[in-house]
Amino acid sequence: MSASKAATTATKAAHPGDAMAPACAKPRVRDRIFETACDLFYKHGIRDVGVETIATEAGTNKMSFYRSFGSKDELVAEYLEQKGNEFWAWWDDIVARHEGDARRQIEALFEAFVTGNCGASSRGCALANASVELAEGDHPGRQVALKQKSEMRRRFRELAAGTGARKPDELGDALMLLMEGGSLTRRTFDHGHGPVQSAALTARVLVDAYAGLPRRDPAT
Repeated sequence: MSASKAATTATKAAHPGDAMAPACAKPRVRDRIFETACDLFYKHGIRDVGVETIATEAGTNKMSFYRSFGSKDELVAEYLEQKGNEFWAWWDDIVARHEGDARRQIEALFEAFVTGNCGASSRGCALANASVELAEGDHPGRQVALKQKSEMRRRFRELAAGTGARKPDELGDALMLLMEGGSLTRRTFDHGHGPVQSAALTARVLVDAYAGLPRRDPAT
């Protein structure tokens, strides 16, 4: 073997994945279908987006869809699981910045919630939207939404208890209602004009009321 061929062989051996890089960079068909479906479901709703539309938009066909997912219901459930995971990553990041201060954690959650929901691309909470669309109690997607919302209720009650509030479960439920209601009003009002903009202030008023504290100036 010549010196140049040996060097080429050694280079390939040192970087065996280089030759496959272009192929690896292309998303798998399943991933492409899933990402496309997530985007369509959030923008247009679950019921209005069919399997054929998802396959076409993903650049594939219905046969490939059913090779990747057993049914549309299965895909919907996976979509909502991912949305739930994204939401808890968002939540955990915010509360971690104010560890040990439940009151500030609640305030920070609602401040970030308002910022996120006032954007032009926001369609509210994907899980809440799905709960409205999926009326069947045994639908796998509805079961995912119920699990995620039950966890939200538990977390809000836990935070409420951390503030030292009277009737912490009641306060936790009130905070959840505020966030859920704010998400749904985002579907009705144009961004920047709906009542969701007042959610952070309302959360502070609720916490103060249940903790028996005098109402604070909103600017403080």
